[in-house]
Amino acid sequence: MNVKTAPPGRVDLDKTRESLEKLGLVHAGEQLATLLTEAVKNGQPVHRFLDELLELELSRREERRIRTSLRLSGLPPGLTLGSFDFAFQPSVEKSRVDTLATCGWIREHETVLIQGPPGVGKTHLAVGLGVKAIENAFSVAFFQLEDLLHVMKQTAALSPKTLRRKKYLNVALLVIDEVGYQELSREEATLLFRLVSYRYGRGSILITTNKPITAWPEILAGDEVMATALLDRLLHRCHVLNIKGRSYRLRDLEGRLK
Repeated sequence: MNVKTAPPGRVDLDKTRESLEKLGLVHAGEQLATLLTEAVKNGQPVHRFLDELLELELSRREERRIRTSLRLSGLPPGLTLGSFDFAFQPSVEKSRVDTLATCGWIREHETVLIQGPPGVGKTHLAVGLGVKAIENAFSVAFFQLEDLLHVMKQTAALSPKTLRRKKYLNVALLVIDEVGYQELSREEATLLFRLVSYRYGRGSILITTNKPITAWPEILAGDEVMATALLDRLLHRCHVLNIKGRSYRLRDLEGRLK
């Protein structure tokens, strides 16, 4: 059966639009008249018209979900894997990043550790993988370590039941940026250890750091025992990206000085 007759009048369309909106199909209701006019013009089969109407609704809902999730995640805007300059950082294997972008490691509650000196694109890669996670319907939270520690200190006295509802514990992927730029106090090191221990096997963590693994005891209040226990959990089933290239910021500065 094709849509060959003239489209219903305005009153009929308004009634249909209201019904769509009551069912929560707001976007379909907004585009009903436009799609119906095209369907009549092209003699489109009714089932195909309905397919397009529902596909539009699903597409708009997905766009809205992604926008909302990105806003709630705290991920810095504008950083995607598509805009990462792999040619400038040949130490980063694009094939490995593409594999991580499928988010299989998040499904398996695994970890990613991105190491390298300042300015080489660690945060860019971390955020890009966070965006991919959201596109694949995973919940994400992004924190710089200093901000995360501040939040954890404020919530440390909460009951375990209440604490488990906090975003940094229950999201599918927690991104912790800039680990290693400052030494942690005993309290801060303990909070970070508890966080990693709780999420171990429950949710994925992505960490960017400017320090090699051998320097982590120094970061964690000089406590080698705690560092060993933390790294044992963090590095089990962990994907490590080690960036050894030049700084993007220095490259841009050199370009401006020429």
